[in-house]
Amino acid sequence: MQKLVNMSDMLKKAVDNHYAVAHININNLEWIKAALMAAQTTNSPIILGVSEGAAKYMCGYKNVVDMVTNCMQNMNITVNIALHLDHGSYDGAIAALKAGFSSVMFDGSSYNFKENIERINKIIELAKATNATVEAEVGTIGGEEDGVIALGEQANVEECAEMSKLSICCLAAGIGNIHGIYPSNWKGLNFELLSKIAEATNHMALVLHGGTNIPNDMIKKAISLGIAKINVNTECQLAFADATRKYIEQKNDLNLTNKGFDPRKLLKPGTEAIKNKIIEKMTVFGSLGKN
Repeated sequence: MQKLVNMSDMLKKAVDNHYAVAHININNLEWIKAALMAAQTTNSPIILGVSEGAAKYMCGYKNVVDMVTNCMQNMNITVNIALHLDHGSYDGAIAALKAGFSSVMFDGSSYNFKENIERINKIIELAKATNATVEAEVGTIGGEEDGVIALGEQANVEECAEMSKLSICCLAAGIGNIHGIYPSNWKGLNFELLSKIAEATNHMALVLHGGTNIPNDMIKKAISLGIAKINVNTECQLAFADATRKYIEQKNDLNLTNKGFDPRKLLKPGTEAIKNKIIEKMTVFGSLGKN
């Protein structure tokens, strides 16, 4: 049986070969299956991201680990799968590591930089005990994530350089990206800042949060400048909602003969839409066949 892996090797390969690994937030069983199918079908590595809110919805970190690993076994998954806590609090990161997550992000953006460093060093020590990897964040990412709203301030290059000296796997640094749907007056990614951060961090794996609906040309340029992990959530949610809405609008759920109301049938179009959206993103990110 293929076991969960951390992000170290998959992101190193991505940096060396100039592509990005898709980080797809999972929200329930359908998301897990869709993400695993997309990865296996395309022979792509994938990072399954779980927010603290999603973990609570899915009955806790241990249940998430069990769901993912059992699905991997049942579906005969052979590609590399990392299970990663997204925007974890200090306590959340510790709990996720104890439950068996192979990677965690500690979001210390609410602390001053010194305390952010102190806390993430403690997380790193705990992660080493289970061979897990750690993602750090400098500054804040715009938009909203589990009730935490940030203004999207752009990262401080000197702080990025200092953070990169720690035993972290990758670094999230704001370059104009935001969580959720981008507004019409969005100014785009700051590639000059990204280049400076890449240079200052000795070209370590950098993370682009808020990957939904960023134009493909911007995505590809960001990858060429050092982005090796791209987080996508809202775009998959929208695809799922749209497909599910069409199923109901076509009154398929009212087909009593075929039991269209069966949740396995009702949720199938949405699950397929998630899978297709993930493959679409993987294609843009350049990770097809890169397992």
